[in-house]
Amino acid sequence: MRRAALQRRTQETQISGALKIEGRGSYRISTGIRFFDHMLELFAKHGGFDLELCSMGDLDVDQHHTVEDVGIVLGQLFSKALGDRKGINRAGYFVLPMDETLALVALDLGGRPALVYQDRVKVRLVGDLQSELVEDFFGGFVNHAGANLHAKVLYGRSNHHKIEALFKCFARAMKYACSTDARLKDQLPSTKGLL
Repeated sequence: MRRAALQRRTQETQISGALKIEGRGSYRISTGIRFFDHMLELFAKHGGFDLELCSMGDLDVDQHHTVEDVGIVLGQLFSKALGDRKGINRAGYFVLPMDETLALVALDLGGRPALVYQDRVKVRLVGDLQSELVEDFFGGFVNHAGANLHAKVLYGRSNHHKIEALFKCFARAMKYACSTDARLKDQLPSTKGLL
């Protein structure tokens, strides 16, 4: 079983996390931002990951440090749990309709961080989450997971649906990218011989 646990402490946030890639979609998540918790819960459920995240952050200042640092920790957890990445599919994508909204995520766990992000959200808050920070979450994730991630809402009306569809796509794409191919179990998924 590929799993990881870690703690990250700064003067702005204290975060503990644990991940099991071959999980059952169970979760225990507390960031102090309920809508963000919900997005991380559905990420665990739809990816089939067991995920624990507990964050204590300076929410009296702003949500930015908490949201970005949780992305950092999630990226570190996946990087640690994936180890040398031998035998993984490496890339994955998913397209998801959520009522009137259509979103897609394509990603590559090839070790080269990059993010292209477009959510079409036009409001400052979705639930209690500052909506502009979703991009910072994904930025923290890609930089510490060594992932290239493209996330895009093609169209939609509900801002809630737009963000939720992206997190569900992210979960499903990660599930496939992290999964292994038994035929290639001793090989890195790269002609370079290095990720």
